[in-house]
Amino acid sequence: MLVLLQELRSALAHELAIQGPYVPIAATPAAGVAAPAPSVFRSNTGSSPLEEADTPMPTTDLFGNEMDPAEDPTLPPYERIAALIPENSPLRSFNTLAEVEQYVNDTVLIPLDKTRLNAVFGVGNPQADLMIIGEAPGADEDRKGEPFVGRAGQLLNKILEAVGFQREDVYIANILKSRPPGNRDPEPEEVQAHIPILYKQIALIQPKLLLCVGKTAGNSLLGKRSSLAALRGKFHDFYGLPVMATYHPAALLRNPQWKRPTWDDVKLLRAHYDNLVGQS
Repeated sequence: MLVLLQELRSALAHELAIQGPYVPIAATPAAGVAAPAPSVFRSNTGSSPLEEADTPMPTTDLFGNEMDPAEDPTLPPYERIAALIPENSPLRSFNTLAEVEQYVNDTVLIPLDKTRLNAVFGVGNPQADLMIIGEAPGADEDRKGEPFVGRAGQLLNKILEAVGFQREDVYIANILKSRPPGNRDPEPEEVQAHIPILYKQIALIQPKLLLCVGKTAGNSLLGKRSSLAALRGKFHDFYGLPVMATYHPAALLRNPQWKRPTWDDVKLLRAHYDNLVGQS
């Protein structure tokens, strides 16, 4: 209820900022009296809404409360996601993926960053419309410094090809950029430290659609604690971007019976992708 009220406040503040207060059309005048010019919206300055098209967006709502940009549905998704990066993070000042990658290579954010062989930043088309997100690098990825290069990566390539994507068409990244020992699940504090890097990647690449492979990736991105059964088979909203979650390719290697539901998921993903790209 509170979220709905905040959204209504934000929408009203946005409307007032653009068009000004509502001025009702005057009643029909008596015979012989000139009718006033019709008016629906009139700005406080007397200028038309078209003349005020460049008015800055308000930073407070109708009641003077500071608005969180990430929660402002009138902003583009990429601005909302970039706003999730902590204000004191150097990531906010970077304008290219190369700058972000250099930061990842040079910076120790968690103990895993000291024990890794290579940081695993991401790979693929820097202007991709589809972004694939895994949870963390494995041993093969740690050695090569590239996500999804082992057996699971080969299977991911086949899954993508089955619905008309080539690996070089998409962008592939992980929540964590360093390998956890024994391929264990990432710890919450590790996710908290590394996920702003992913936010910056999304903000710079500006994909139209996100695919999380594995429960950990889906829950970490969406801020949930759900089973994969609850996550998959539908789209979730991530600050204005559609997100689908499905099985991790490594899980499919161990459990072939999950290949059929994965196939159903990626077919749905492809149909939604075609719809989004067709509208752009």
